[in-house]
Amino acid sequence: MPQTVTQISLPTDARALSTLSRIDYSDAFIVDADVDRTPEQWARSVVEGAPLVVRTQLLAGWTALGLRLGPPWSAKRVLGWKIERSGPEFVLLGARSWLGLRGELLFRSERHGLLFATLIQQRNPAARVVWAAITQRHQHVVASLLTHAARRERNRTPDPVDRTLRR
Repeated sequence: MPQTVTQISLPTDARALSTLSRIDYSDAFIVDADVDRTPEQWARSVVEGAPLVVRTQLLAGWTALGLRLGPPWSAKRVLGWKIERSGPEFVLLGARSWLGLRGELLFRSERHGLLFATLIQQRNPAARVVWAAITQRHQHVVASLLTHAARRERNRTPDPVDRTLRR
């Protein structure tokens, strides 16, 4: 059964999970998936579970945006993004950019799937121009990452040593 990824308006209760003082851009996607995973496991599956070439492209894009990422192998990070907040129903990843962007990636459990939201604060005109230029590509990449992650998760065999247990 194919997974459906749908772009939606960011729910108000999801917006409230952000640590940003102001949100200048947001998008949200829902992926239908009946896989019993925590939000952190989903976050790891979506970005760390992508093929090496895709992870390399993600890191190159984030670097081009000036994001200051940490060690991608750290259990307190997801492919370099710092785990800012987490709870049983969500995980919020954060990164700052020397360009004037602050970004957050929110993964939240939904009744039959996963909400993935991107929240951006743009601190100067250059940040606004750069983000406007990449918004369409960003949305395409997110939809593709979610589609492929849901497919991988559906076909996944349980991992005896899950990284989320190493904290």
